[in-house]
Amino acid sequence: MKRMLKKAAAMFLALILALTLAACSGDSAQTGEQTDAGGAGGQSAETGAQTAGDEDQSGEILYKIGVSQLAEHPALDASYEGFVAALADAGYVDGENITIDYNNAQGDPATCTTIAEKLVNGQCDLILAIATAAAQSAAATTSEIPILGTAITDYEVAGLVESNEAPGGNVSGGSDMNPIEDQIDLLTRILPEAKTVGVMYCSSEDNSIVQAQLAEAALEAKGIEWVEYTVSDSTMIQSVAESMIGKVDAVYIPTDNLLAEGMAAVSMVTNDNNLPCIVGEGGMVENGGLATYGLDYYDLGYMTGQMAVQVLEGADISTMPIGYIPAEECTLTVNSTAAQQLGITIPEDILSQAEVVE
Repeated sequence: MKRMLKKAAAMFLALILALTLAACSGDSAQTGEQTDAGGAGGQSAETGAQTAGDEDQSGEILYKIGVSQLAEHPALDASYEGFVAALADAGYVDGENITIDYNNAQGDPATCTTIAEKLVNGQCDLILAIATAAAQSAAATTSEIPILGTAITDYEVAGLVESNEAPGGNVSGGSDMNPIEDQIDLLTRILPEAKTVGVMYCSSEDNSIVQAQLAEAALEAKGIEWVEYTVSDSTMIQSVAESMIGKVDAVYIPTDNLLAEGMAAVSMVTNDNNLPCIVGEGGMVENGGLATYGLDYYDLGYMTGQMAVQVLEGADISTMPIGYIPAEECTLTVNSTAAQQLGITIPEDILSQAEVVE
């Protein structure tokens, strides 16, 4: 009987000890979670440093995305905004489970190289390059980190991919190829008396050269003469615009980064001298261009952001074809103030379908 009582007592003490140890262990684990939760990757919130690809204490992977934007103007800004929105809609939110390192070269291609080196040295998981020069600098700096471009017209012509259908390397992205034939058709519908058109663009931008050639071919197909007017830097914009006065009946400007940034300087000259400008995108219309039929750069950036989600989740960028915005999703935009200043009556069939800005 005594042996049975001792055995029962021993079992009871063992049970009490086990329960006590379990409770202590649970308290320790909880304390550890509270201690580490302040810093992603085991670092405190004060340091702010997160190694790309590390896991935070909740198990979510934090990615570092580097952004290199060539210049600051509405089209490129909208591309960036769309990109960030697409990431957020897919659950990748800057400051929560991803880090976005945004950089703007302020129109200087040489600065794009400095930015690319910074992003590569910072071990980004993915680079977004906004405009051709930014993508070319990034591609020249790394062949390992995935690079997605946006606001780039022809990746193959720019030397960024083996082909637009099968990139074959670490670069892909979204193209801003506009429906140029439709834009020239718009010019002839608004300005049926135009006989000679000045095609104005930056001679150092691959995007612009491609679009200018397409526009010239479209003008020739309609029996309209054209004259090229090129600029290589912002100091030339006003003088080149002035040189067109009295020599052409209208101006066509593609989605050219330099001229998009300097569109207000162009329209100040052309509108004051009754020289209408058909342009490549909506932001240029807002800055004085007469009209466009072009893509929405926010939508382009959003599409590129969706591609980024695929890359972050394991897709092979080398097999991702360049993405395009369908022509039927482009927007007709008219500047009513410019039309009034130029003394032009926009045909009702165009006006009824257009987004009108002032």
